[in-house]
Amino acid sequence: MKNIIKYPTQNTWETLLQRPLLEKKDLRNTVQEIFLKVKNERDSALKEFSEKFDQVNIENLLVSEEEIEFAINEVSEELKTAINQAKENIYKFHVAQKANTEEIETTEGVICWRESRAIEKVGLYIPGGTAPLFSTVLMLAIPAQIAGCKEVILCTPPKKDGSINPAILYTAKLCGITKIFKVGGAQAIAALTFGTESIPKVDKIFGPGNQYVTQAKQLAMEFNVAIDLPAGPSEVLVMADQSANPEFCAADLLSQAEHGSDSQVIFISTDEIIFNETLDEIEKQLDELPRNEIAKLALDNSRFILLNSIDEALEMSNFYAPEHLILAVENSKSYISKITNAGSIFLGNYTPESAGDYASGTNHTLPTNGFARNYSGVSLDSFVKKITIQEITKTGLKNIGNTIEVMAEAEGLTAHKNAVSLRLKSLKNGI
Repeated sequence: MKNIIKYPTQNTWETLLQRPLLEKKDLRNTVQEIFLKVKNERDSALKEFSEKFDQVNIENLLVSEEEIEFAINEVSEELKTAINQAKENIYKFHVAQKANTEEIETTEGVICWRESRAIEKVGLYIPGGTAPLFSTVLMLAIPAQIAGCKEVILCTPPKKDGSINPAILYTAKLCGITKIFKVGGAQAIAALTFGTESIPKVDKIFGPGNQYVTQAKQLAMEFNVAIDLPAGPSEVLVMADQSANPEFCAADLLSQAEHGSDSQVIFISTDEIIFNETLDEIEKQLDELPRNEIAKLALDNSRFILLNSIDEALEMSNFYAPEHLILAVENSKSYISKITNAGSIFLGNYTPESAGDYASGTNHTLPTNGFARNYSGVSLDSFVKKITIQEITKTGLKNIGNTIEVMAEAEGLTAHKNAVSLRLKSLKNGI
């Protein structure tokens, strides 16, 4: 096993915990070229990129109702039941996030409150490729539905025969999405940013993807389109002490390594026996994985670190800011308050990261690449805007009017002051 590090000093952490990245300049240039071509050539560019990147000729970008109905029949009843149960749990968790409107009287006669409004047009990007993530449809479409978004557009890359994975189409239909387009990669993000003959322009783009998709989402912001978060290649940090189960730890690490060759997993242990047994388990389980070649490449980017204490491990984890953090440690709940940077936390030996990926109810669209320092994962709030509202009575204006006048005058903004002074004068004159 490569990249085994024992008791590293803190001054080596930055180098040790570097994520695998393409050269950013080359990456941005490539994505900019895709954006420019889609902006100018629209559907024609999308079809050209589908042929170039996905090796498929697409005539109609929009998935037809017939294709959707056919796909529904292709999904097994067992999978339909599983998707429906996951949908119920995800719905329960997200609908509970609805905020109650509360009016606050900041001063007598001055009432302020905040109301939510759905973002009207949202675009959902669903990765296809080697792993068609129909679970991501649930994670994005359900809160969009709860929020009340008027238009929900879904883009996902086609297979080489021009079809979309049946489970993606079934899940989209289940969640009320009817506008599904056969386009993936950075070109899909460009289409959602500018709009084409087929694909509508949206106000905000959601969904994970590879480094090209992540770069494209960041570029979309330069054209006044919002994004959920920079969600790039998947990653997990597993922290283990003497109470951890090496078999479970290895399975959790491999569950993220199989996502893609650019994924990264970090294993930190404070117990050398558990550390060595987990490494052995990784080798054993790796051979049995159908996607072991992908996982092996991801493991080359990964780190297996032995440390002295849980406190040191927590400090390293906060420094790394993982997308997923598994605490396979004794009394795991007691450490939550010490965790400042993580997308989602999984406590104890019986809380696999896979639960959050599929069916526990929490959202699996999470910040990667260290963005857990300053981004939250997707939630109901991601699909709404908050509008502040205020109403001031005559009494209220009398109570705060002078404060406004003094502050406006101090900033040299006379018109601001006058907007209050004129009203106060009218009140004084009884008008």
